Amino acid sequence: MKYDENNALLECEIPGLPKKSGKVRDVFDLGDKLLMVVTDRISAFDVILPNGVPDKGKVLNGLSLFWLDFLGVENHLVTADVDKYPDVLQPWKEDLRDRSMLVKKVKMVDVECIARGYLTGSGWKEYTAKGTVNGQPLREGYVNASKLDEVLFTPTTKAAIGDHDEAIDWDATCRLVGAELAGKLRDATVSLYTKAADYALSKGIIIADTKFEFGLSEDGGLILADEVLTPDSSRFWPLASYKPGANPPSLDKQFVRDWLDGIKFNHQPPGPKLPQDVIENTRKIYFEALERLRG
Repeated sequence: MKYDENNALLECEIPGLPKKSGKVRDVFDLGDKLLMVVTDRISAFDVILPNGVPDKGKVLNGLSLFWLDFLGVENHLVTADVDKYPDVLQPWKEDLRDRSMLVKKVKMVDVECIARGYLTGSGWKEYTAKGTVNGQPLREGYVNASKLDEVLFTPTTKAAIGDHDEAIDWDATCRLVGAELAGKLRDATVSLYTKAADYALSKGIIIADTKFEFGLSEDGGLILADEVLTPDSSRFWPLASYKPGANPPSLDKQFVRDWLDGIKFNHQPPGPKLPQDVIENTRKIYFEALERLRG
């Protein structure tokens, strides 16, 4: 296990097990299942930053587990109880506790499924330039952070680490995965977002947008997989401070993005090292999201 000077887990190593690493997760092949470990790495603009945020992985894992239970749809989870993990993992169970889960192997769909309930970020930029979001025409009159008249399905490609995801329109999505599967992805994405957003509002949080990933079962059904409704994959806005017309304060990694933009980071690797105050504030933001949503 590799930790940084703040005891943030940067890399998980388990000898003898094949591993693939994403921006934040290290995934180990156990044969019939996968072990998904959520490190404390943080990425922004698709660039992994050199230092981590202590316990960030535990927040992401805890929220994903909460949402998998709350949403009640077929998903990839087998167990997150480290005491029930296979014997080969037991020597590392304390490192894995609260930041890992055993999951089914599923065939992943090559589309990132994004739901937007509010107009912000790249969607706002496209709207101001073209009056569209992912090629979908919108009415005039929206301002930054406006609530959309209806939830939009705005998928992207899945980029390799270091590359940037690219927004794709409906026709491109159908060409990529087929019209029938595209329709299933759209309907599931909008439905799951709506259920989660309604719940979050009751806790004083707006989910402006979020990303889902799906796998396929043997009979072609959708399986919800990867992280779910975390501060890494979503925009969380406190309801009390929300006002259309400007980006509200957020309970996600927008704080890190804003700091990077403030130092004029060019969005290309290698990323700069985060100062201590940015790390500490980001940690507080993530824990607030966890506590307000999960309790």
